[in-house]
Amino acid sequence: MIEITNLHKSYKTGANSLHVLKGINFSVKEGELVSIMGSSGSGKSTLLNILGMLDEADEGSYMLDNVPIKNLNEKIAAKYRNKFLGFIFQSFNLIGYKTALDNVAMPLYYQGMKRNERIDRSMAYLEKVGLADWATHLPNQLSGGQKQRVAIARALASDPKVLLADEPTGALDTKTSYEVMDLIQGINDEGKTILVVTHEDDIAHMTKRIVNLKDGLIIDDSKVNQVKAIQHV
Repeated sequence: MIEITNLHKSYKTGANSLHVLKGINFSVKEGELVSIMGSSGSGKSTLLNILGMLDEADEGSYMLDNVPIKNLNEKIAAKYRNKFLGFIFQSFNLIGYKTALDNVAMPLYYQGMKRNERIDRSMAYLEKVGLADWATHLPNQLSGGQKQRVAIARALASDPKVLLADEPTGALDTKTSYEVMDLIQGINDEGKTILVVTHEDDIAHMTKRIVNLKDGLIIDDSKVNQVKAIQHV
């Protein structure tokens, strides 16, 4: 599903150049649940931005579902993001003046789906994450965990090939974090490919494989015995 080969990325900082990714080789098969770990400055955010087509590597190749991701203009990048990827963010990124239902429906609007179909599909995904009764509520009427569930429903609504979750539990308390990870595990059990960027060891062990980055290189890539989040909920 994802195939990255010899990925390099540098950023200009004044007269100097900061080499952030130093030859990353990384692949993810369809249906995997993988966490990416690393301290600040390890390169994990840069890698996620490249995976999310928000940035481009200087060198190396990135294949997503057998499509080469290279030299995309913003219009094509936006089209591919909408087609291939669903995003879940630490800060939820919900639109404050839109209801939960309308937030979930947003990606479908950009796909050109008719309104009735958008509403039906968005309600189905709110139901899936246990929030059908909250469809008409605004984000400021929801708890942190509920906001993240809306964000997950929004990410799933367009049926992406891959879910990219950037610190999805970073703004949540422990109990709520485990509830969100239980939901993510359930979505993965249905066959969805998911990457989770996290700095929390307990969250990483709720995935099936942990990739550790340090100073722009992968220093460890291991399958782990998945801890079921429901045991902690």
